[in-house]
Amino acid sequence: MILRQISILNYKNITQAELQLSPKMNCFIGQNGEGKTNVLDAVHFLSLCKSMTTSQDSLCIRHGEDLAVLQGQYEREDGVTEDISLGMKRGQKKVLKRNQKAYQRMAEHIGLIPLVVVSPLDQMLIAGGSEERRRFMDVVLSQTNRPYLEALMNYNKALAQRNALLKQEDPAPDAELLSLWEEEMASHGQLIYETRAQYVSEFMPLFQQFYSRISQGREQVELTYVSHAQRGPLLEVIQRDRHKDLAVGYSLHGTHKDDLEMTLGGFPIKREGSQGQNKTFLIALKLAQFDFLRRTGSRTTPLLLLDDIFDKLDAERVEQIVRLVSEADFGQIFITDTNRDHLDQILKRMGGDYRLFHVKGGEVQS
Repeated sequence: MILRQISILNYKNITQAELQLSPKMNCFIGQNGEGKTNVLDAVHFLSLCKSMTTSQDSLCIRHGEDLAVLQGQYEREDGVTEDISLGMKRGQKKVLKRNQKAYQRMAEHIGLIPLVVVSPLDQMLIAGGSEERRRFMDVVLSQTNRPYLEALMNYNKALAQRNALLKQEDPAPDAELLSLWEEEMASHGQLIYETRAQYVSEFMPLFQQFYSRISQGREQVELTYVSHAQRGPLLEVIQRDRHKDLAVGYSLHGTHKDDLEMTLGGFPIKREGSQGQNKTFLIALKLAQFDFLRRTGSRTTPLLLLDDIFDKLDAERVEQIVRLVSEADFGQIFITDTNRDHLDQILKRMGGDYRLFHVKGGEVQS
């Protein structure tokens, strides 16, 4: 999938922009805080129906404005065009349209335009809690596996209902109703567990290959999937400590507690990794994510967003990343940086078509 043109109105600090894009490389240069990441975030929103920096849609609307509009004109591999538009108005539900027809459910759009983003926010995959690592798995699987996305939404609904009952004190929660939501959690949770387990087994060799190439084979890395579903039948695991759940007021067991252990040389990278190793780990994760999406799902080459990725990397690792993203397997790329030298390295190695944009104070100029 190629994004040929994007229109941005009142999105974050961007008042208005009409950008004609390169089918291969699009570079955005500017100092921190000028708005270059906001351009990438608009591309992200059109693909995944949400911002990559905030969970509150209202924060994406420019200060002092009531409405934000994004529109993208895409071209599929078969030459068919897709027009995607999104409107957000304060106090109202956002509206997403495909070829002028509004979606009834945002979930119907997920996977049409696969996308992978590499950004400084990825550090939370290592430094943050398990919810960050579950989200990493969910973002990929939701774009490639519709039954998984449905199971995830149904599981979260059942979890919310069970937690609401667990908080109830007077009268005490109805045992039969608790059992009903537990059965829903177990049913959908089993599919979630099996899909995640299969994904990690297929994903890890790709990840290790990318890490080895960037680090030039200097370190060994691993991912280990950990789930309560590995302890036995999920319904039994959820129900086993119901009395504890009632005491604390929320569900202690289930696939909403799954984690992805990340190790470097057999030790947790969170504890052992240097800044450069952590950055290499995260970039390898995301490039492997890209490769997985490209091979599965809609069989469409994803868009790749690289936001300020070269900071804290030595020259050798920068060179290896430049080599990787210059290869034919990567399709359309959006990249931001404050350092023109990094972008010149990439453009020199790639040759071919590219567009260079300067971003200052929310204005985007080519």
